[in-house]
Amino acid sequence: MKIAFITLGCKLNFAETATYERGFRAAGLEVVPWREKADIYLINTCTVTETSNSKSRGEIRKVHRINPDARIIVTGCYAQMKPDEIRAIPGVSRVFLSTEKSLVVPETLSSEGIRTGQELPLEGLSTPGQGQGEGPDGDKRSSDREGYVGRGRSERSERSSSRDSYLPGSVFGAYSTSERTRAFLKVQDGCDYFCRYCTIPYARGRSRSIPICEAVKAAEAIAAEGVKEVVITGINTGDYGRGTGESFLQLLKALNEVKGIERWRISSIEPNLITEEIIDWIASGTKFQPHFHIPLQQGTDEILAKMGRRYTTAFFAEKIAYIRNKMEGPGKPKVFFGFDVMAGLPGETDELFEQELAFLEKIRPAFIHIFPYSKRPGTPAATMDGQVPEQVKAERVKKLEELCDRLHSEFTEQNRGIAEKVLFESKEKDGSMGGYTGNYIRITRPYDPALVGVLTDIII
Repeated sequence: MKIAFITLGCKLNFAETATYERGFRAAGLEVVPWREKADIYLINTCTVTETSNSKSRGEIRKVHRINPDARIIVTGCYAQMKPDEIRAIPGVSRVFLSTEKSLVVPETLSSEGIRTGQELPLEGLSTPGQGQGEGPDGDKRSSDREGYVGRGRSERSERSSSRDSYLPGSVFGAYSTSERTRAFLKVQDGCDYFCRYCTIPYARGRSRSIPICEAVKAAEAIAAEGVKEVVITGINTGDYGRGTGESFLQLLKALNEVKGIERWRISSIEPNLITEEIIDWIASGTKFQPHFHIPLQQGTDEILAKMGRRYTTAFFAEKIAYIRNKMEGPGKPKVFFGFDVMAGLPGETDELFEQELAFLEKIRPAFIHIFPYSKRPGTPAATMDGQVPEQVKAERVKKLEELCDRLHSEFTEQNRGIAEKVLFESKEKDGSMGGYTGNYIRITRPYDPALVGVLTDIII
């Protein structure tokens, strides 16, 4: 029996799909490209924008045209948010919700009458009793979510009750090893922040984590495959430990000891969760690289407060300065900062946008991950005054892209002459090979198979 996979969205989805794939392979299914006529198609969806929803529907219809007799399995965030909408699409045989990710492989095998005597490689898929909606002090959170400040209490309670009814008490741990040199390890899922533009807490549930012992076990499995670099991922990665009684710093210290993994990176981490204690430890001489992906979202206090973000621009700037002070110095690489920025959030006037540009100039990231704001039905931001026209969003995206290009070039120039290490990857189409320094500068050179997966000393 043949199975094909299509994955949309974030690195967490890719890690989850890779885990499904290992399970189906262990059961004896043949994994084929989606363009082939597979018996089963598994589509892992995204719902971050309406375009994501549309693309997910398009992928389902596409594979149904390829093989009208195939069974189509759908999971992911769009599946959680709009399951009935997906079930109505011809060819869909099963929709798995957020609570059911650990059931994707066994229930599919059961429905297809496939039996396997092997232990399926689904480590860390279910850790019962975690993430039961506890607050930071162990208190049970009420349905009066802070994300709905300004709404009537009865409306908040009704919305939260309907959304929270599915929220899982377990987490689907996963990892991907799509490249020989880098893997993505999912240690956390869900978010309790309820920022006013975002549907992720509804699609992914409340913040919850896998225990450190399971994260270490997964990292050891990754190392056994010869992978040298791992990126720690989650929806709100820095909130790791909710429900386990463990801390993010304890996780980092445990993973740092895993043999065979030579470099670690942290994916996206909220500025209020990357503490001075964490920064001090990373800077003390660890396998964690001088590379941070930190969501800014908007560079003015007015919009940050309006969107329910948990910091000010002053706090954000101070955190960046602290990291640079601890990790940079003569002869050392500059720290790579990547910031998420949304263009055109409700209330973002021309004046506020110019203030944001000035703030970005001041704190000087190496890269800006730019997203035009997409109105998500059901979120408070969708009904706010001051909605920005699409044409204005596009113009602001262009200005941010121009700023990003310039800041990235300047960052690269600042690192010239610095000694670094590159983890080279596989051969590219033009006969060269490329890889990244610890501070995430892309380096290319003529292909040498002996250097693939090897940390190599260079001068930038």
